[in-house]
Amino acid sequence: MSKQWYIIHTYSGHEAKAMKSLLDRAKAAGVEDKFDEVLIPEETVVEMVKGERRTSKRKYFPGYILVHMELNDDTWHIVRGTPKITGFVGGDKHPPPISEDEVARMTQEMKDATEKPKPKIAFEEGENVRVVSGPFVNFSGFVDEVMEEKEKLRVMVHVFGRATPVVLDYTNVEKA
Repeated sequence: MSKQWYIIHTYSGHEAKAMKSLLDRAKAAGVEDKFDEVLIPEETVVEMVKGERRTSKRKYFPGYILVHMELNDDTWHIVRGTPKITGFVGGDKHPPPISEDEVARMTQEMKDATEKPKPKIAFEEGENVRVVSGPFVNFSGFVDEVMEEKEKLRVMVHVFGRATPVVLDYTNVEKA
């Protein structure tokens, strides 16, 4: 049999522990050659916390991992018997594999997200915000335009009693 990609359901928040346990069980059973790769689909995001820029990981599919493996009775039992794993997605006895194209698309998204982290907070037009850095620090205003591709906002800031448009980065503002 050839190896294919399968989606495995885990306890949410325990994806890394489930991945490690699965690989440890496969090694202990002497079938680690049947398991090639285990992926936790996640992206890198940037957020402002107490005025500091912080990067963190956000999972695309919390509670799921992708496994490139050869499915047979032995490997099926190893997956099903692993702590923190509840089973395969799509069928208990004969789970359907996912396509190589779909996995390639996900890994490309993960690679792109690592190179250029996304902002964690999304802004909408008309939303009230407060400027947290730059020359307009502590000024309040509302979002007039969102420029997602540039990660910038045009904010109408009240300066001397008049609304003045100011273009700011996502990281320079926070929701009020």
